[in-house]
Amino acid sequence: MVGDAATTGGVALGTPLGSDDEVAGWVRSLGLGPDGTSGLVDVHVHFLPERVLRKVWAFFDDAAANYGYEWPIHYKRPEDERLAILRSLGVERFAPLVYPHKPGMAAWLTGWALDWAAAIPEAVPTATLFPEESVTDYLGDALDRGARVVKAHVQVGGYDPRDPLLDAAWGMLAEAGIPVITHCGDGPRQGNYTGMGIIAEVLERHPRLPLVLAHAGLPEYDEALRLAERFPSVRLDTTMVGTPFTEDFAPVPPDWPARLAELSGQGRVVLGTDFPNIPYAYWRQLEAIRSWAAADDRLGEGFLRSVLHDAPVAMLGI
Repeated sequence: MVGDAATTGGVALGTPLGSDDEVAGWVRSLGLGPDGTSGLVDVHVHFLPERVLRKVWAFFDDAAANYGYEWPIHYKRPEDERLAILRSLGVERFAPLVYPHKPGMAAWLTGWALDWAAAIPEAVPTATLFPEESVTDYLGDALDRGARVVKAHVQVGGYDPRDPLLDAAWGMLAEAGIPVITHCGDGPRQGNYTGMGIIAEVLERHPRLPLVLAHAGLPEYDEALRLAERFPSVRLDTTMVGTPFTEDFAPVPPDWPARLAELSGQGRVVLGTDFPNIPYAYWRQLEAIRSWAAADDRLGEGFLRSVLHDAPVAMLGI
């Protein structure tokens, strides 16, 4: 059943967002969390060591050559300002994700991320991985230090997630119930080992692995939904999905809200944004999610509360 955005729910559902200045009040109107006063929980943001971040930003500065279109980073600010922006938006907790692009880098990035999160009250401890002999050693240490989520960037890392060197790591994470936010889709550009078919082989070997499909598998939305239907351990994160920027090159299917309704009651859609490395303001992501909730009577404000708070809290165990 499709509803009218103006009549399907309260103010939070029926009033479109139009700026970052409106976000905090909008979040409060949703009454998130058990006490009704909680904020957003964003499972997909990026804070990195300064020299790594500068290289990432340089890549996006040259996005016209790398991707074929411009990608002006909206929040290219010093770290303290980026943190202040998240707080002003009503982000209560977030997962700062790091990722390597070569061997020997993942252990260092994981250590940095754990140390950084320990100093930032809103940050959830995170880790990353790469196919190498030492992967279970540093992942084991990270879990001992309280890591709540692992980032696996198949596209940037250029590695095969089916690599035998990763098999024990996937098994470890499945056994521990630690979610793995995995960029394994073919967007914004295809990698050597991206695609839902490849990651499906990992899930067939480790069906209990709590895999989170970053960007909802963009642009393979249908395949990602089918994967979630096959494996109850699979979640989708909303990162960049449905925003005007990505709708230009990877539009969601016309029945997207209806398809989400099948997963929403299971808490398997979670907020992700890619802050700060997005070419638009933060509110754009929230507006996309609000529009989905308004488009189907089975979603509504319950869907918003689940995606923006309850499901991420359950996923991260916080």
